[in-house]
Amino acid sequence: MRTTTTALAAALIALAGVASAEPMPRTGSISFHTGWHFTGEVIPVAEKTMMGHGRVAGVTFNDRASGPLHLGPANCFDTFVIIDGRGRNKGACTFSDADGDRIFTEFDDGNFTFEGGGSGTNRITGGTGKYAGASGGGPWKCKAAGTNAEFQCAQRLDYRLP
Repeated sequence: MRTTTTALAAALIALAGVASAEPMPRTGSISFHTGWHFTGEVIPVAEKTMMGHGRVAGVTFNDRASGPLHLGPANCFDTFVIIDGRGRNKGACTFSDADGDRIFTEFDDGNFTFEGGGSGTNRITGGTGKYAGASGGGPWKCKAAGTNAEFQCAQRLDYRLP
């Protein structure tokens, strides 16, 4: 009897979780921020000119403290050139939910400073799980948050699902 009661309770909890899960709307906006740490390589190529590549790894936080892209890992790879302390970069990112569903983006119009500040636009190139087939994009803006290659970015993705 105890095993049957335990199994029934587990089934009811699972059904309640499914019933309360909100489906992703077909269109919408996700506002979130990410805390990052940069690792990479920078080489001088001329006076006041550097080129490089890198990776940032971090965690996303939905600005509503729940919902899409909340508490999931994020990773980006980029290449860049810096002239007189100002730079341009391009690269690709993945932003995830805690459940592992991901949105993939690319950017190629980012402006940034060597210290970690900058802005640009992400373009959604696809996704997995609830984000499969996603398209759209949105702005990002970053600022330095420490002295050891840490920074944080505020972002918004305006998306469409098939």
